[in-house]
Amino acid sequence: MSGSAATLTRDEAFARIRLLRSPNVGPVSYNQLLRRFGTASAALDALPDLAARGGAPYRPASVERIEGEVAAVRAAGARYLFHDSQDYPALLAALETPPPILTVRGDTALLSRPSVAMVGARNASAAAVKLSRDLATVLAGRGYVVMSGLARGIDSAAHRGALAGMAEGGGTVGVIASGIDITYPPENADLQEQVANEGLLIAEMPPGTEPLARHFPHRNRIIAGLATGTLVVEAAPRSGSLITARLAAEAGREVMAIPGSPLDSRSQGCNQLIREGAILVQSPDDVVELLIGFEGKPRSTFRESGEAYQTDLADHSADVAALLGLAPVAVDEIIRQSGASAGAVQMALLELELAGRLIRHAGGRVSLSA
Repeated sequence: MSGSAATLTRDEAFARIRLLRSPNVGPVSYNQLLRRFGTASAALDALPDLAARGGAPYRPASVERIEGEVAAVRAAGARYLFHDSQDYPALLAALETPPPILTVRGDTALLSRPSVAMVGARNASAAAVKLSRDLATVLAGRGYVVMSGLARGIDSAAHRGALAGMAEGGGTVGVIASGIDITYPPENADLQEQVANEGLLIAEMPPGTEPLARHFPHRNRIIAGLATGTLVVEAAPRSGSLITARLAAEAGREVMAIPGSPLDSRSQGCNQLIREGAILVQSPDDVVELLIGFEGKPRSTFRESGEAYQTDLADHSADVAALLGLAPVAVDEIIRQSGASAGAVQMALLELELAGRLIRHAGGRVSLSA
């Protein structure tokens, strides 16, 4: 990979942002391009030829667009955090495809502290909201950083509780599905500002980006990836909180849930998680006992069992394209069947991705786009 962000020139930092914002470039292709060409500047120069081999014309993101983005980040009081920065969180970097560039406001030192994600229903019960707030207050007071997504209900309660109890290095980190300069929901404007000023606010999307439905799974993967464990307080059977729990399990983190009444649909998701192997917790002591000294071997036996989570868009080469269909297939299988080298297959996939013909799926699988 290229040199650390500490030695990045201004031009190379700009080129990295431009590369990531270019059409059909996601975390996987961004990393492959940096590895192959050494710098984002060189990768940008190569994009049109790569896409042409994939069968499509190509234009990278315009310089003017990126200049506008950089100005908007500065105007919001935020800064960029690159994947190889010294303060890029180690837990997030351990994911299969960590976000290459984040925008942040606040204290990035919180990212190296013991952490727990707390997520749950937006239409949470009054009892669950109080429980979340109280749990977060105690955990922050014991030095834990509480991660959540600044949504209504459980998320908001977790942030408020952590802000009220922060001590001994504890605090809160909010991860949003919009640009760093956008507040959602609107009634959380004051809370989001407080999180940015007293904790840390993180966004993956460019400034000005509204929180579309497709952005929330990406936000959820960051929340799960930042924390040693994820605690689900209250959740319906098919909620975003369960996606976060599955992503945490996929990353080898602890998955915890608070049980609830089988008569309340908002408890069914948590009860389902516990039935599938998540650890039942009822108090801050339970959470601390699970997370203290965590060394990457979760006690929960819950594992990702839902539908494959699509993470990135993709790439090309005639022989490789002929082996692909609409059903996801492992890249290793493509390498085996093609008889080509791993590097040649990865480059062919990259070309197809840049041409908009490939979709990347979780678990190192790919398929042609419909």
